[in-house]
Amino acid sequence: MTLFIALVLEVLPMPLNLVVYRPEWLLLVLIYWNIALPQRVNIGIAFICGIILDILLGNSLGLNSLALVISVYISSLHYQRLRNYSIWQQMGILGLLCAMYNLIIFWLQHWLTDVLFQFTYFWPIVTTVFLWPWLFWLLRKIRRQLDLK
Repeated sequence: MTLFIALVLEVLPMPLNLVVYRPEWLLLVLIYWNIALPQRVNIGIAFICGIILDILLGNSLGLNSLALVISVYISSLHYQRLRNYSIWQQMGILGLLCAMYNLIIFWLQHWLTDVLFQFTYFWPIVTTVFLWPWLFWLLRKIRRQLDLK
């Protein structure tokens, strides 16, 4: 259900002057669930969610799925370490993962459609990192109420 909500938040209409600050909701939720329950949320789920996001956004098929798969793969390699880090250290790691996610998407878009780089690509990284503590707390509360293991 949380992945569905993240997909809805990814395509929710926003005012034009705020759309450059849209956080990477799906990436946040996938990384949280991958850290919390790596046996349930893995690269396959990230690939399927990425394909759905590509369809919803009208991007080239596989663009978001490749970036999500690489990001979730890296977080799944180090999920035991990420669990033990403080929330501030997790914010730093998440910032790097989000920067890599946006960079992969930019490279693929530049290669496919000759998009030019703009500094507005950095704003989603900032908003995603600042949302991590609240989303972490909310998803942890949901996980404990449902007693998922």
